[in-house]
Amino acid sequence: MNVRVYTEKTNILREWERSMEKSMLKSLLMVMLVFSLVLAACSNNNNSANSENEPASAAPEATPEATPDTSGETIKVGVLHSLSGTMAISEVSVKDSEMMAIQEINAAGGVLGKQLEAVVEDGASDWPTFAEKARKLIQQDEVATVFGGWTSSSRKAMLPVFEELNGLLWYPVQYEGLEKSPNIFYTGATTNQQIVPAVTYLLENHGKSMFLLGSDYVFPRTANKIIKEQLKEEGGTLVGEEYTPLGHTEYSSVISKIKEAKPEVIFNTLNGDSNVAFFKQMQDAGISAEDMIVLSVSVAEEEIRSIGTDVLAGHLAAWNYFQTTDTPENPKFVEAYKAFTAADRVTSDPVEAGYIAVYLWAAAVEKAGSTDVDKVKEAAKGLEFAGPGGKVTIDGDNQHIYKTVRIGEVLADGMFKEVWNSGEPVKPDPYLEGYSWGAALAEQ
Repeated sequence: MNVRVYTEKTNILREWERSMEKSMLKSLLMVMLVFSLVLAACSNNNNSANSENEPASAAPEATPEATPDTSGETIKVGVLHSLSGTMAISEVSVKDSEMMAIQEINAAGGVLGKQLEAVVEDGASDWPTFAEKARKLIQQDEVATVFGGWTSSSRKAMLPVFEELNGLLWYPVQYEGLEKSPNIFYTGATTNQQIVPAVTYLLENHGKSMFLLGSDYVFPRTANKIIKEQLKEEGGTLVGEEYTPLGHTEYSSVISKIKEAKPEVIFNTLNGDSNVAFFKQMQDAGISAEDMIVLSVSVAEEEIRSIGTDVLAGHLAAWNYFQTTDTPENPKFVEAYKAFTAADRVTSDPVEAGYIAVYLWAAAVEKAGSTDVDKVKEAAKGLEFAGPGGKVTIDGDNQHIYKTVRIGEVLADGMFKEVWNSGEPVKPDPYLEGYSWGAALAEQ
């Protein structure tokens, strides 16, 4: 065999060997892949058959309850309000009153011998933001409780977060009722402590025909559903009903409808700075309180400052507290609030409700000897506090408080003249169980 032939045969042999190596490698990889798939399938079948009582895959773990961090020298508490957006006109003042209460409690020695440390967050007039910030305060900041919210949309956005994590919210604003949560204390009025007596007062003193105007969200729509049932029972007549988005500022078409309907009274559940636009445009349209009385349930002294007394004088509001409320505790409270904020600032019902919420929580913690949520809830039952608006008592059944109902007329100086009150604190009845016409509302 010559060299050339030998070399060619050798090269051919080497190419054949390389081809075989590649083929064997591919085959080996395929075998390994098939083998791994078989093993995985067997594993899954075994897991499924391991036990009739065990699922093939483990269920996701439940979210653990948050535990307040009280190991240090302070106890953290959350303060969550709209410090920006359309609701800032109302909520900043409530934040201030809660901060003042925290400062006073700290000056008196704190709670359980520790100083309170406020973690302040901005709900930004956005309901998902309230839920997000509530979760942050509970899980990340490990606060012992949260004071916050204004609109019912913000409260309802936060409610499932507090229930999921077993946190504790103190909600300081009047609302539409038909709710109770084991993780919320309601220090503002429920329906039978504001709306229902206000409607009765209007029907008895200002006329039977009523126009309902509100912002388009939970509170006004539910409140007006209740009012319509009450009107049927008490002989009133509904002549119109309108809703506008939060932050809405153009009311010319609504005012035209009001003029056409000619109601004797307007029941106003607008919230935020929409009230500024509505009342000013009512005045521009030549409608004053002498022509058509408006009763509001979300316009207090703070809102009067923004709207203007020349616009609001003579109109009505229903609350549980006014800056002019005559109690032994109120002058000191008003003086302290002005000193804490500014001399030209005013108190209001939500300001007072936020203030007493902090004191009620602190008293419950001291009584329980712990910030543990379940222990605090138990200790809070029946607790009393002499607030600026009068004595309040926590109802252990629904975690609302007994409150005195008051109706006031706006004066030229921006204060309220009380024209009616309930005489004594009214037991909270969030589901209107004490009214024959209210029984079906909770089912709707």
